[in-house]
Amino acid sequence: MITSAFETDLDKNLANYSALTPITFIERAASVYPERTATVHGDIRRSWAETYNRCKKLASALKQKGVNPGDAVSILAPNLAEHFEAHFAVPMCGAVLNSINIRLDSEAVAFILQHAESKVLITDREFSSVVKGAFELMDEKPFIIDIDDPYWTEGEFIGDIKYDDFLKQGDENFTPHHVNDEWNAITLNYTSGTTGNPKGVVYHHRGAYLNAISNSISWGMGQHPVYLWTLPMFHCNGWCFPWTIAAMAGVNVCLRHVRADHIFNAIKEEKVGFFCGAPIVLNMLNSADDELKAGIEHQVNVMTAGAAPPAAVIAGMEALGFSVTHVYGLTETYGPSVVCAWHDEWNDKTADEKARLKSRQGVRAPMLDGLMVADPTTMEPVPQDGETMGEIFMQGNLVMKGYLKNPETTEKAFEGGWFHSGDLAVWHADGYIEIKDRSKDIIISGGENISSIEVEDVLYRHPFIQEAAVVAKNNEKWGETPCAFVALKEGADCGITEKELIDFCREHMAHFKAPKDIVFGPLPKTSTGKIQKFLLRDRANGTKPQKS
Repeated sequence: MITSAFETDLDKNLANYSALTPITFIERAASVYPERTATVHGDIRRSWAETYNRCKKLASALKQKGVNPGDAVSILAPNLAEHFEAHFAVPMCGAVLNSINIRLDSEAVAFILQHAESKVLITDREFSSVVKGAFELMDEKPFIIDIDDPYWTEGEFIGDIKYDDFLKQGDENFTPHHVNDEWNAITLNYTSGTTGNPKGVVYHHRGAYLNAISNSISWGMGQHPVYLWTLPMFHCNGWCFPWTIAAMAGVNVCLRHVRADHIFNAIKEEKVGFFCGAPIVLNMLNSADDELKAGIEHQVNVMTAGAAPPAAVIAGMEALGFSVTHVYGLTETYGPSVVCAWHDEWNDKTADEKARLKSRQGVRAPMLDGLMVADPTTMEPVPQDGETMGEIFMQGNLVMKGYLKNPETTEKAFEGGWFHSGDLAVWHADGYIEIKDRSKDIIISGGENISSIEVEDVLYRHPFIQEAAVVAKNNEKWGETPCAFVALKEGADCGITEKELIDFCREHMAHFKAPKDIVFGPLPKTSTGKIQKFLLRDRANGTKPQKS
């Protein structure tokens, strides 16, 4: 074995190596920019120095309460400053933060608290009834800390102590837990679990650190961004943006409820430059009254992901003057790990052409090591011809540690040395990937593969359609045919017919891809706002469609 001279007697030591952890971001923000605003919630404004002190006091109080390194601390709360603080305070005492989806029911919350073995639950009284229901299903209950938000009075306090009183028990001179190994867990996030119990996805300090930096690079954020919290912090830890905003010493503008008027007002009042949201949020903003949209005179940047955003939705946002960046990822990849990186030569294209380019998922983010579209069986990459379908695979530091207490599922997800996303895509000649469907959602009609996303994209171009979802419907002749479920925009002409929509689709795509059936009405969604296609498949094939 040959040893390089560069590796001889040149070892890691305290002077030249430290484990990567996003805890260092808030330490730096507080020391370099102590007086700059860190969080905004109504009239409450806190500086980075004040926020850092609150985090240290929370970490200290948690440790005094018996929270040890490796223990789970859960939080069930909206996008408040306290939720942001927990992203630093909990790992500061060596514990693992578990941010729970605020839209879950009591049974799901009870499962998560028990599966995570949470020692403490920080919660907001808006969700007190859910927590009380969860506790009725549990034998061992965590210690409860109530957030007392002065701007919210509904619900009851059910905890052992209020958040600010708990902080008073802590020490602002507390020395944060030293992270010796960046592979240690930092957070625990649960998948939505639409067809069973959710899986616990474990993040490590290294991945959280790197994706936070990756966010700022891929979005070109610069120093001191003003960021609006439209994206839930419970969702992949807000796509790691709590740590990103600390790294860039920016401003966190808190938002309890995602409503068009609240968003537009915050953008204008706080001069928000950045926010994230699923396509459903963008669609809501597109459909808002013109009066709300008026008066924005600065650059606003939007990052979107989730279900593949239809080009029409992106075009609508850009027509408002918002710059849209499309990203892609999963809970298992710390949120966004793929970005539709923009090229200057695309600026001269038409608005429709630019929207179409932006609707592609893109290329690997700066900190993702590997991305490919490959045959799910052979793991051989598919041709970059924009036509051959394969599964998306990721590899590297932006992939989870694994699923908590679920080694079999973890091993299956990492089979072949790559993370299996379950999403089907094509690979274009320029290296950009474009999702065509989830593997379970592809429609096979007469031997031809039909992408439900492609059909949905066409439906979204119709001026009356607010939401659309396409699923496979059993057909004696063709095997399967596309069945579209659509929700019309408020105030839209309800006289529109099934035939008119089918004809519209046939005008914009191959006839065999157009839906054979249209069902009007609201679409069922998961607690994270994703359309529940499995319920729509059941309705298309089992129950009589109901039209409005």
